[in-house]
Amino acid sequence: MASALHNLSSYDPSKVPDGSGKVIGIVVSEWNEEVTGALLEGAHNTLVKHGVNADDIIVKTVPGSFELVYGAAAMLELAEVDAVIAIGCVIRGDTPHFDYICQGTTQGLAELNCRAEVPVIYGLLTCNTMQQALDRCGGALGNKGDECAVTALKMIDFMDTI
Repeated sequence: MASALHNLSSYDPSKVPDGSGKVIGIVVSEWNEEVTGALLEGAHNTLVKHGVNADDIIVKTVPGSFELVYGAAAMLELAEVDAVIAIGCVIRGDTPHFDYICQGTTQGLAELNCRAEVPVIYGLLTCNTMQQALDRCGGALGNKGDECAVTALKMIDFMDTI
């Protein structure tokens, strides 16, 4: 659903599974740190709000969004986590670089999600302008980090009940 039609921070808390005892890995890009830092804060706070112990949230940074794929793969392999959230932000510029980074990162995270034993949550903002990114990291349209945290808990519950 287009975020212009749905606030990213709006959800029914009663439909979010309890995160007690769960370990969540978060891989976050340093590029566009103003945005990714706010997304990380939203995800972290929402996980804690729903029972995940703050000490059970493993946060690792990577230089840019393209490196999220490697970072998520490494977290899946080396850390015992119940889910991995990949957080990044790419803003369109004057060259096709935006398209390559968005496509490569999206494809890489999708492939990890298909073959991993735990869910990999897509938290990559792909925006045309900085204002669009700011609107989605705690601004007018909510915080995509909140949505990613809720998705992680719901997907963990999905796996636990299948």
